[in-house]
Amino acid sequence: MQYVNSINDQGIVTVRLSRGKVNALNETVIDEMAGCLKELAGDAGAKAVIITGTGKFFTFGFDIPEFLGYPKESFIRYLTKFTDLCTYLFLYPKPVVAALNGHTIAGGCMLAIACDYRIMVPGKAKISLNEINFGSSLFWGSVAMMKLLLGQRTAERALYTGTMYSAEEAYRIGLIDQISSEVDLEGEAKKIASQYAEKDAAAFKSIKKLLRGTVAEEIMKREREAILEFVDIWYSESTWKNLQGKNIHS
Repeated sequence: MQYVNSINDQGIVTVRLSRGKVNALNETVIDEMAGCLKELAGDAGAKAVIITGTGKFFTFGFDIPEFLGYPKESFIRYLTKFTDLCTYLFLYPKPVVAALNGHTIAGGCMLAIACDYRIMVPGKAKISLNEINFGSSLFWGSVAMMKLLLGQRTAERALYTGTMYSAEEAYRIGLIDQISSEVDLEGEAKKIASQYAEKDAAAFKSIKKLLRGTVAEEIMKREREAILEFVDIWYSESTWKNLQGKNIHS
């Protein structure tokens, strides 16, 4: 694979995203990540998964410059793949820990909140669903996952304001579960993943489905409509000017 690689260490598989400085998400990245996760789902030697990035970014979100060249039909195809991956990750049959090594913004935050546990480095790193700040909407699944994590009122504040949370702030509101130094991040992630991996695999899968299945069913029913609305707003004159005028990622 070009941008996604995996290493199995005694049943704990680290899946690492490595694409340029900000690990921007495009169609190739999503295809590779989906393919990697599906392969690991059927691998009896993979007991738990850690998803992380390289450098100072987990991922800063969508590759905006690339998507500015996409016609609507192609962008809808990409968004369908992306939201399908988030929903798949949300119901993934094995434990998934997000080791947030740096900025976790927009599409990166969507991937993180679909995981079972989030550990983040302190310092300058921020985590946010900040789409509203450049005139973009969200997806049904990402909103549902935020509400599940934070509760309705805190999710509203986060999504209406597009606040960029530090690790400390994110921990306080429940957006992440743990703070770790850069040096200890992957070791701490492996510790949590190993604790999950020690549980009976069938029981873990069943309980995860009981906890998340009803929400996932609603996501699958409603996501297509949300994608189309997202695209209408994305290609609107005001949002398009924002996207063209700034070097940002969603």
